[in-house]
Amino acid sequence: MSTGFLSRFFGRPLPRAAAVGERLPNFEALPILSSDALSSVAYATEAALGVLILGGSAALGLSVPITLAIIALIAIVVLSYRQAIAAYPDGGGSYVVARDNLGRNVGLVAAAALLIDYTLTAAVSLMAGTQALSSLAPSLLPHEVSLSLLLLVLVGWANLRGVKEAGRVFAIPTYAFVLMVVLLTIAGLKDLTFHHGWSPDAPPSVQALEPIGLFLILRAFSSGCSAMTGIEAIANGVKVFKEPAPANARKTLLVMGVLLSLMFLAVSGMGFMYGIAPDPKVTVLAQIGIRVFGENSALLWALQIATLLILVLAANTAFAGFPRLAAMLADDRCLPRQMSWLGDRLVYQNGIGVLLAFTAFIILICRGDTTVAVNLYALGVFTAFTLSQLGLVRRWWRLRGDGWQGRMLMNALGALATFLVLLVIVVSKFDEGAWTVVIAIPLLVAGLAMIRRRYREVYAAIAPRAGMEPLCCPERSTPTGHHCIVWIAGLTMPSFEAVRYACSFADSVTAVMVLAEEEDPGRLSTEWDRWAGTQTGSLEFKLLDSPFSSLIDPFCDYVEQEEQQHPDRTTTVVMPVAIPRDRLDMTLLNQRGLNLFRALSADGSRVFSIVRYYVKEPMQDPARA
Repeated sequence: MSTGFLSRFFGRPLPRAAAVGERLPNFEALPILSSDALSSVAYATEAALGVLILGGSAALGLSVPITLAIIALIAIVVLSYRQAIAAYPDGGGSYVVARDNLGRNVGLVAAAALLIDYTLTAAVSLMAGTQALSSLAPSLLPHEVSLSLLLLVLVGWANLRGVKEAGRVFAIPTYAFVLMVVLLTIAGLKDLTFHHGWSPDAPPSVQALEPIGLFLILRAFSSGCSAMTGIEAIANGVKVFKEPAPANARKTLLVMGVLLSLMFLAVSGMGFMYGIAPDPKVTVLAQIGIRVFGENSALLWALQIATLLILVLAANTAFAGFPRLAAMLADDRCLPRQMSWLGDRLVYQNGIGVLLAFTAFIILICRGDTTVAVNLYALGVFTAFTLSQLGLVRRWWRLRGDGWQGRMLMNALGALATFLVLLVIVVSKFDEGAWTVVIAIPLLVAGLAMIRRRYREVYAAIAPRAGMEPLCCPERSTPTGHHCIVWIAGLTMPSFEAVRYACSFADSVTAVMVLAEEEDPGRLSTEWDRWAGTQTGSLEFKLLDSPFSSLIDPFCDYVEQEEQQHPDRTTTVVMPVAIPRDRLDMTLLNQRGLNLFRALSADGSRVFSIVRYYVKEPMQDPARA
């Protein structure tokens, strides 16, 4: 596939220096990180009413106090995450807070819950958007799965083009939905004041299937708490904002919380005043629109289309949060390192690809029906809420400082409230599919911990040995006409063995390492001198900078340049490959080397030498276990 086609399809490659330019102002960051939370207004009230109706028509009046309780919980969580942003300006999501304050394993529980939640959020949002479309055009009902997958591809493509491109794409529909809810509220207030009156209508008579009791109310409350999914995305995406990023993120989170609360209250309040009851054929929001705007009016169609768009675009919150969280886990060696690779468009393209695959799998399993999936995806986010706030409680207790008692009390209250909601969700929805998430979170935590352990063991096994013979390329009395360029992925035993092999037959050897953004060239040069010494004969260590995120292209360009400048000598590219004892470990190692081999061997005329280093049984390090 040509570079020109990739540039047209995914956007031009961006240099690392453009990363700051790719940061978003608040008015663009709000829709890209809040579409999930704001879109929940379209179904949160309906979710609560769908439980309350089991208690008969009389129970529907409880929707307003339940809404007020959820708004109070939203306020607590928003204020909590504003403190998390201040404490963690590089990204204060649940994983970071729980890891730093409650321990690495508890942090993995928060990470696992969020990874599952992001995936379910993307699937539910896209399937719900497709169902909204098929409600307008019933002929599309047999094609809901295909349409969901098509929308998934479009959202993924927009994100692969880069964060600024995604911000432009998603800003207009998100603000359009907010505008339509504002118009609905204003028109509804006018109708209630001058025409309808402020006496609530009686809802349609429905016979009770369950008694109105505390458990039913708690179930309705937990269902309505689906309004809170996506709140954490801004705390996770602080780096998306223009500087000062933490201050801008805190302001945007507050604006999002106020918008969400007011919109949720407006929909629930008008639903109560107009006596709206759940209808499997017409959503609660659409029923309110019919009463306020009139059936088949242009404003009603605008409301429905805006609802459709934001439900589809709500999946973008997952595409913003999932890759960043996966990159954090990869930096902590809990996921394969390639999950932290920043693509040429300054997005975590591998994380986006994984999310695309898992979301498509869920859509296919659910056959485009949100009934099961929608009962699950609040479970993960409330697990993350609880652990994050518990982590902040411990942080304030440990650090103290000005006003720490008030902060700790608020976070403790939030942790208690979200934990109670979590318990209600697990108990009330266990038979409806919540058991799958209850099982999946421990399994995922075990997998993340296993990857972390294997990285620790394998890196210990390939670390340079104390007392190792210094690297050296002696001068040859009879030149062989060979020059070797050795790919150095890191200062490890596989790399050093490749250098020794090259020195065994070549007149000169250049060990080449391309610097990642976070690597210190001075430290690397010092480490190289430690193992190679200063008298290295024909052995040279060269560090290359990369203006773009790719570490492969600069090495390929260097090899081609050396071949063109020295056509009279034979240039061999030597590549180390670590061969672990477990085949699954191959996903943790050598990935850049394999990509490099493919890039350099495309024309078939280059000489390669692969040096295999067999990783021995690693020594356990009790201090790091």
